[in-house]
Amino acid sequence: MSTITFDTLKYAENLKAAGFEEKQARALAEAQKEALAETFEMKDRQSATKSDVAELMLEIERTRKDIATTKSDTIKWVAGLLITQSVLIAGIVKLLTH
Repeated sequence: MSTITFDTLKYAENLKAAGFEEKQARALAEAQKEALAETFEMKDRQSATKSDVAELMLEIERTRKDIATTKSDTIKWVAGLLITQSVLIAGIVKLLTH
């Protein structure tokens, strides 16, 4: 993590020399310090590398294959159940008509 040194006292003194009151100068110095800290914190966050993107793409492809396999299995089960149901209904109808 990068660090930044920000002299809030010197900044506040410069503000006072420019005509700001003590309280205003200190508040502005603290606000500037926080803004800089947030800026560098955002900058320090790690960006994705080409390797990270390639790994993510591989994981997406695996997920797509898993979804396709699950879809195929579901269709097979539903088709099998429909055929079984049709056979059972035909058998019951045949028993009831004789």
